[in-house]
Amino acid sequence: MTQYHVTGMSCAACSARVEKAVSGVEGVTSCAVSLLTNSMGVEGTATPEAVIAAVTAAGYGASLKSDTDKKAAPAADALADTETPKLRRRLLISVILLLMLMYVSMGHTMLHLPLPDFFGGNPAAVGLTELLLSAAVLVVSQRFFVSGFRGVLHRAPNMDTLVAMGSGVSFIWSCVQLYRITGLTASGDTAQASHLLHELYFESAAMILTLITVGKMLEARAKGKTTDALKGLMSLSPKTALILENGTEREVPVTEIRRGTLFAVRPGMIFPADGTVQSGSGAVDESALTGESIPVDKAPGDRVRAGTRNQSGYLVCEATETGDDTTLSQIIRMVGDAAATKAPIAKTADRVAGIFVPAVIGIALVTAAVWLLLGQRFGYALARGVSVLVISCPCALGLATPVAIMVGSGVGAKNGILFKTAASLEETGRCSIIALDKTGTMTAGTPQITDILPAEGVPEAALLAAAASAEQYSEHPLASAVMEYAAERGISPDAVTDFAAETGSGVRALRNGTELRGGSVSAMAGQMPDTLKRAAAALAEAGKTPLCFSEGGRILGLLAAADTLRPDSQAAIRRLHELGLKTVMLTGDNPRTAEAIGRTAGVDRVMAGLLPGGKEEAVRTLAKEGKVLMIGDGINDAPALTRADVGIAVGGGTEIAADAADVVLMRSTLTDAVNAVRLSRQTLRNIRQNLFWAFCYNIVGIPLAAGVLVPFGLTLPPMFGAAAMSLSSFLVVSNALRLNFFRTEMPAEAAGTLHQSTQNQKGTVDQMTITTIMEIKGMMCPHCEAHVRKALEAVAGVTVREVSHEKNRAVLESAAAPDEAALCKAVTDAGYEVLSVTR
Repeated sequence: MTQYHVTGMSCAACSARVEKAVSGVEGVTSCAVSLLTNSMGVEGTATPEAVIAAVTAAGYGASLKSDTDKKAAPAADALADTETPKLRRRLLISVILLLMLMYVSMGHTMLHLPLPDFFGGNPAAVGLTELLLSAAVLVVSQRFFVSGFRGVLHRAPNMDTLVAMGSGVSFIWSCVQLYRITGLTASGDTAQASHLLHELYFESAAMILTLITVGKMLEARAKGKTTDALKGLMSLSPKTALILENGTEREVPVTEIRRGTLFAVRPGMIFPADGTVQSGSGAVDESALTGESIPVDKAPGDRVRAGTRNQSGYLVCEATETGDDTTLSQIIRMVGDAAATKAPIAKTADRVAGIFVPAVIGIALVTAAVWLLLGQRFGYALARGVSVLVISCPCALGLATPVAIMVGSGVGAKNGILFKTAASLEETGRCSIIALDKTGTMTAGTPQITDILPAEGVPEAALLAAAASAEQYSEHPLASAVMEYAAERGISPDAVTDFAAETGSGVRALRNGTELRGGSVSAMAGQMPDTLKRAAAALAEAGKTPLCFSEGGRILGLLAAADTLRPDSQAAIRRLHELGLKTVMLTGDNPRTAEAIGRTAGVDRVMAGLLPGGKEEAVRTLAKEGKVLMIGDGINDAPALTRADVGIAVGGGTEIAADAADVVLMRSTLTDAVNAVRLSRQTLRNIRQNLFWAFCYNIVGIPLAAGVLVPFGLTLPPMFGAAAMSLSSFLVVSNALRLNFFRTEMPAEAAGTLHQSTQNQKGTVDQMTITTIMEIKGMMCPHCEAHVRKALEAVAGVTVREVSHEKNRAVLESAAAPDEAALCKAVTDAGYEVLSVTR
């Protein structure tokens, strides 16, 4: 897609006009114009010159984004709210002039306020003063007239056209009446001249422009807040970094870091680039990128990301990705791209916006004509027509979808959920079937020892020592699982000789001259007692892989290994069911193993024995039953992720899977897939609310302004119509900002994470720390956070790690299980409500 900057757009009618003009260029296959970001994406073979010419012919400006612009994440300056200060200055001047105008035109008649003596008996002087003050407001607000009449000249009227026509017609009619007043005053008929002052609409012309400016300023301010999440991500990038040269630290601008550069990060500093830890250890807060509040321990060889914060320890890292190639920059770019695309739900509003302004102008003309035919005076008919012009608001239609998409995608990015396009944000919530890859998505992706069954008379430690000794030189994944399990229990392998790995049989080695063997049950079945054979069969039935070990021909026992479910998989699948979704597990495993894992996970259906092409075919089959959302992490999932209506790649997956997916989860947790569905549905609900308001406002407001309720004594003056119009867009944008209150659900593993504290003054210890998460309702501000923190710190035995009113939770740590009743009482006594306590 080729990206362009577009200038001169002021409302949805403008973006619809640009989109229509560019879509008509030969070679253009698709075009999406964003009023919110003033950008345009074009696909096809059309040349940039032809596209720019079409935009120019439509009355707007366009320029091709440079390759650097396209690659780089949006600059913070590009998102800065420069419009609100300008509108504020215009509004201030307009209000001062309008107050003076209202005093002259209405103050003395309605409020009986005194006028200067030279106005006495001189209605022409009153009219001329109103003319001058009104003209000054028109000059201050000339942007409406320039933009509006440029649109007319290019046969593309917009919202500014409606405002300019409403205000301009009122001003011109008032000038005509002022000529009559001047003539009557000159002839001495001051009574009739004074009566004609009521036919002047100078204050309406000025009031319309001032109220529209109020609305524009509120709208601009609210629109500026829609990019708060994006600007928050941009603020994570530090300006300087500490690089190491010959072992000496030197502070340099972050732009000087290159791949291979060694940089140091002290506690409290933000990582300036993606890299790998070369020396040192510490805890890193990655919540800005992943949404995970618990710090992640880092040691040599571990990856670090730009934008994350070092909380403890001194780390020396080697840069692997810098500048626009870092994970942070890619996230920022992805959020910007999502905002620049168009959601399918916006198409109806775009079609309406394209014909809206000409239709409103026609309705205004018909309204004025009808009232004239009904015998009303020209001034009354004019007021009804002007009311129709100024109450109509195509902007609310045009902003209904993009502001919600911008806020929704920004909130997702802040919580580690990246929607690549507006369509993916919309479609995620529409899916009814969730297809889940097993390995690496539902499971950890690596085998772990789950059971140990020693033979009669054999201690567990002896079995483990023999297994570790036999497997220590094997490169098989199951051998790694055995070694890890033994290490966790403090068992070290003995020295062995003559190690050999035999394909299909297992491993063998000599320990103190005695042969150790380890392998599959089928390879060693002849030596196994019946009790262990039955146990091995039961383990296999449960989807596990039994490993048998012997020494000197004597069976020592069994170890069972399995690719275990992630800690949060069962809870996440249960939540998907609560959301009304059907879950299907796709795997290449044999049906018996797959069914066992499927039962444990709680999925509705299992499709086993699938090759990569088979997963794609399975998604194609599921698509006949409804929209399919596929979740995967590996290269073999890429075809299925592409085939599905929406593909989600989990964070620990491959780059190929991430490229094929529509949504990327920064964390390897299914709970974030639940959060993605919830956020999509909430965004969709918000868009529907915005569209409902935008359509209903115009459907009700235009007839009301035209005077359909006049028989019942209800009329709508032009200035009230302008006030209503100025608030309509503001309300749409403000409603979209409510998405910022979206709260993600926490993975089950985060609620029960156990930490090991590593150092005390006498040496190294392995002390387990219990993390407790309290979901708390009622916190509204940092003051509330401090109140809750103080209450919890009074409970003995707990350390308060985090209290957040934004996440509505508190994170506590303790050496033993805390007294939940005491915690709940402390929070309740402080005036807040405890929703849940999890460990």
